[in-house]
Parts: sequence; C-alpha cells; structure tokens
Amino acid sequence: MWKNEALTTETSTAEAGAAPAQLRAVVADDETLLREGLASLLERSGFTVVGQVGNAVELLALVRKTNPDVVVVDIRMPPTHTTEGLEAARVIRQELPDTGILVLSAYVDVEHAMELLASGRGIGYLLKSRVTDVADFVDTLQRIAKGASVVDPAVVQELVSGRRRDDPLAALSPRELEVLELMAEGRSNAGIGRRLWVTEGTVEKHVRSILTKLGLPETDDDHRRVRAVITFLDSR
Repeated sequence: MWKNEALTTETSTAEAGAAPAQLRAVVADDETLLREGLASLLERSGFTVVGQVGNAVELLALVRKTNPDVVVVDIRMPPTHTTEGLEAARVIRQELPDTGILVLSAYVDVEHAMELLASGRGIGYLLKSRVTDVADFVDTLQRIAKGASVVDPAVVQELVSGRRRDDPLAALSPRELEVLELMAEGRSNAGIGRRLWVTEGTVEKHVRSILTKLGLPETDDDHRRVRAVITFLDSR
C-alpha cells in the first residue's frame, strides 16, 4: 500500500505531465483513503475522474454507464477479497475492449499478470508497493489509456530469473533481452534510451531487430510490441 507521501509529493511534476486530452478515469478500491487519494491525484494531474467505487459490482455498473478511457482497480475487492478486481477487469476487457485497465496488487502473481497482458493492448499490472513516483505513475496510466501494456518490474524479474534456454528468446542478444525487459515494464523507446544511456535511434534499431527475430507478423508497431512483451513473459 502506498505511503501517504507517495500520493502527495512531486505533485508539481505530475501536473507538468498532465493528461492533455482530459482522459476519463474510474478508480476502484475498497480502502477509502487510498481510493480518494488516487482520485485526487488523478484530478490534479489532468484526468477527469468520472467515479469512485469500493467493490466489483459497483465498478462494472459505473464502467458500463460512463465508458471511461481507463480504469484503476485493486485486484482484491469485497466480498471475499480474493480476485474480484481481476474478474471485473476480465469483464471490462470483454465488454469494452478499448478501455485501458490498470490492476493494482499487493503481491507478485505471475500467472494473473500474464493472463491480463495476453488479453490485448491497454493493460497494466503493478504492485502497490512499487508505485512511489507520482509522475511516473501518471505517465504509466496515460500510456495504458492510449494502448500500452505495462507490467511491474518485480514480475519481469521473476520471469527473467526462471527463463528457459530453449525458449523463443534464445536468438536475442543480451542487449536485445535488456531492451525487451524494459519494453515489458512499459517503457517507451525514449525511456529505454535514458535507462541504457543510448540514443532513441539505437533503441529503435534494437526493437526492430527483436521484432524480426521473434518472427512477429507485420502489423502496427504498437501491436507488435505487445506481442513481443507477451512472448517475453510467456518464456519462463
């Protein structure tokens, strides 16, 4: 769970990266303070929060009524506090495939993360304890709303540590694997370049090589990136 300061610090930075198109968001979490804190943060960062709810039933009703651009939902929701949020995310993806979904979890669950990512574009899975940078969180949510897929680095690391040698990624170079891992974290080419201290053009060359080596069919680049990330996460 986020510390209070994580929701309130760096507000000016988050506002500087405010969503330019007034993205419409729904926040679902049964913890009132966290839910209201998230909603307040998003409003200050340029989002329009069309509603807040505390359980999965209310979430589905609100999403069907408002058709938001993105939904932030806790994986554990009443009444059993198991996977109600995840189940609601599945329904939202089926009924409103263009709505971005960010699922927040208190623990690493590789199976659920992979299942979410396999459902298409505009999906995110993050650990609550990892979301400490307000500006980065806002940027991540904006990208999910626009079709990006984002997975928590802890999930990525768990998959990397158990990756088999005979998987589809065997043809990739160490640098390409590093780039693909950062792609799986939802980073843009510019963000990857900053992390690796290389130019964006160099990253683009690595990405093109990755997509070619993985044998991904020629479609739009965003879709190919999602497929590459799914291949990466599925190779354990």
